[in-house]
Amino acid sequence: MRVNQVQSLKLGQLLIQKNFLTHEQLDKALSEQKKSKLPLGEILVKSGFISEESLYTVLSEQTSVEWVRLKNRLIPPELVSQIPFKLALHYKMIPIASDGASLTIATSSPINIHTIDDLTLILNKNIKVVLASARDIEEAIRKHYGVGAEAVDQMTFSASPSSQSIQAQETQHIDSIEDASIIKFVNQILVEAYHEKASDIHIEPYENRVNVRYRVDGTLYDTKVPITIRNFHAAIISRVKIMANLNISETRLPQDGRIRVHVENEEMDLRVSILPTPYGESLVIRLLSANLSFGTEKLGLLESDFKIVESLIRQPNGVIFVTGPTGSGKTTTLYDCLGKINTPEKKIITIEDPIEYRLQGVTQVQVHPKINLTFSGALRSILRHDPDVIMVGEVRDYETAEITMRVALTGHLVFSTLHTNDAASAVTRLIDMGVEPFLITSSVRCFIAQRLVRLVCSNCKKDAAISPEIFKEFDAQYTEKKNFFEGVGCEECKFTGYKGRSAIYEILPLVASIKDLILQKAPAEKIKIKALSLGMKTLRQDGWQKILLGWTTPAEVMRVTQNEETAT
Repeated sequence: MRVNQVQSLKLGQLLIQKNFLTHEQLDKALSEQKKSKLPLGEILVKSGFISEESLYTVLSEQTSVEWVRLKNRLIPPELVSQIPFKLALHYKMIPIASDGASLTIATSSPINIHTIDDLTLILNKNIKVVLASARDIEEAIRKHYGVGAEAVDQMTFSASPSSQSIQAQETQHIDSIEDASIIKFVNQILVEAYHEKASDIHIEPYENRVNVRYRVDGTLYDTKVPITIRNFHAAIISRVKIMANLNISETRLPQDGRIRVHVENEEMDLRVSILPTPYGESLVIRLLSANLSFGTEKLGLLESDFKIVESLIRQPNGVIFVTGPTGSGKTTTLYDCLGKINTPEKKIITIEDPIEYRLQGVTQVQVHPKINLTFSGALRSILRHDPDVIMVGEVRDYETAEITMRVALTGHLVFSTLHTNDAASAVTRLIDMGVEPFLITSSVRCFIAQRLVRLVCSNCKKDAAISPEIFKEFDAQYTEKKNFFEGVGCEECKFTGYKGRSAIYEILPLVASIKDLILQKAPAEKIKIKALSLGMKTLRQDGWQKILLGWTTPAEVMRVTQNEETAT
């Protein structure tokens, strides 16, 4: 069949001819098209009748236009700047190449000759058209023009010159068009963060700009947003305040709030924190899934460590301390442990500041120091609620520490956290607080130190040789395995080579010989040396095993353990 004959066939007929589609599927799609007015190809893909690849293979043949994949394709900013955002949005297109006189643009649907003539006249360049999927085009526009560019563009268009710089006291009186655009912009920021699997959104005002950053896998990344967002910063903050039921007229004091939202059928709990700065209010939103499932099998423990933790959380009483700096995953580990033992036969109560996740079947208490509801005060009260298991979010002082351990002596299993560099240092921290050594040895079952390490991106990982320097750095013996995995960097992992996180652990059970040292008030270094002789692995040693398993890299383990290891 000649090319001109192929072009004359309708898309649906051509898909049927190539056995990508049935007559019944085409009829259903055409019926849906009458209602939605969407392109036929988009309906066929959304309905699952054909794959995106099949659609664009046939569409390319039908139109004699080349099909390209935009994913992982780098487009220079100077090329993007040649097409105004409004034009890119209107025609659903993105520039991908230029040789000076001509410009190659990617679009998800063929553009007629009149449109090409218009673009040639507007841009003063010869236009070459290639096909790309609608999803790739949408992602490329968002990536290169900025998250929420359409909403910001609408706000800019609707605002009069005199109201371009919106002050905090004026934001509650903005006009309806601008208001709708601000709502849309905030929603787009939240959805984008959800797709990126971000844990936090940072909106930070400076003298001449507003930065939007996402924290993904513990690392902050700048997110491209239109420069004009600075004109609407106060209005955006007010929108978030309204969602969180905060005072929009108060701009001089810090404020904290919560928002419960649904994002693509998943319920999210958002923690909002606002701080005043010289250039406006700085906003951080923490994203927490309200429907997470927990269990110790998800912690990233090696089999030997998994068995130790499993046996500890099955004990009827005693204290299990998880230690580490802020952001090392301590609370998540505690939630995972609670999730494993959360059964109808057990009464579990937590005391937290703040409550990170809502746990079904668990009574959770939020501390409020302003009204004198402290960790220690709440601990005394919850004992009258007949709990079997208690979680104390953090031991910060002598009173909380002593009550926590005495509660364990009365037949309760207690979980809590401490801020220390390693497991052995937790002993000296408690003694420094004023806790008697005999109380530690009689109540504490185990100290667990942890850190979070980024995992090698599965999409771009490759073999890398373990150099003699790496063996020396980890004080490891040469092994038969001389390679580990590292990420090259790709679109999936934002070209970092890492995607996702897991934990490395240092587990110190309080066996008889360790208890003897505690009773003697031995320093942390001596306790650690003894624990190592009994088989305990340090954080770095546990990280080394996970390097050999291909989970992470030497650089990542050294990044999170370097200071702690050199200190001891």
